[in-house]
Amino acid sequence: METTRALIEVTGLTKSYDELLAADHLDFRVPAGMILGLLGPNGAGKTTSMRCMAGIIPPTEGRLLIGGCDLALDPMRVKQELAFVPDTPHLFEYLTVEEHLRFAGRVHQLHDVDERMNRLLEEFEIEDKRSHLPGALSRGMQQKVAICMAFLHDPQVIFLDEPLTGLDPLGIRRMKNSIVRRAKEQGAAIIVSSHQLELIEEICDEIYVLQKGKKVISGSLEFIHAELEGLPDDPTIEDIFFHLTEHPDREQSLS
Repeated sequence: METTRALIEVTGLTKSYDELLAADHLDFRVPAGMILGLLGPNGAGKTTSMRCMAGIIPPTEGRLLIGGCDLALDPMRVKQELAFVPDTPHLFEYLTVEEHLRFAGRVHQLHDVDERMNRLLEEFEIEDKRSHLPGALSRGMQQKVAICMAFLHDPQVIFLDEPLTGLDPLGIRRMKNSIVRRAKEQGAAIIVSSHQLELIEEICDEIYVLQKGKKVISGSLEFIHAELEGLPDDPTIEDIFFHLTEHPDREQSLS
C-alpha cells in the first residue's frame, strides 16, 4: 500500500541552550493532509521545536526536511513553502491590514494578491478592517491578520502556535474550520501547539506529547488509550494529558 508523502520529516531534532536541552532528539513525520497536535506543559520545548522546524532558529543537531527539501541546505526555498504563526502577532505599527497583506504578497512574489487577499479577509470576517492600523485592532483581530498573512501563499506546511488566542467563539469556530480545510481539502501538513486541549482533540489526527524536551508518547488518541493503563474507559484528551505529564517517569518507557 502506498504511503502518503511526508511533508514534514524530523530526525534527531535537538536544540540546546548551554546545559538546557529544549528539544532532545525528536523524531516524527507529518504526511500531507495530517494535523499533528504538539502538547506539553510550559517549558516542554513545543515552541522551540516549531521555531527550529520553521527555520527561525537553527537546531543544535538533527535533520529537518520540509516538502522533501533539507532546511539546512536550502533554507530560502523551504521558507517559501511554509508558514509559521507565533503565539503573539508581530505586525508593523504603521501598515494597515491591506498593506500587511500586500507586503506578504511581495515577499512571496504573488501576482494575484488582490484575489487571495479578498478571499482571506472575507473568510476571517475582517473586510471592514482593511484600512485599519494594528493599534486600532483587538488582540483577536491582530491574530486574524497574522493568520491571513501566513495563509496568503497557500503554504503546504503550516506551524501554528496557540492560534486561537484572543478569538471570540465565532472566530474560534472559523479558525478551526479553516485549519481543517487546509489539511483535508488542500493537502497541507499542519502542526498545532496549544494549551486549549479541546482544540487539539477536535481537529488533530495524532498528538505528540513533550515533557522537558523529550518525547513522552505519540499517536492517535485511540492508540495512546490502548497503550496506557489507569485511564477512564472513554478518556478525553485532558485525561490523557494529565495522566502523562503528572508522571514524568513514563517518558523513558513510552518514547
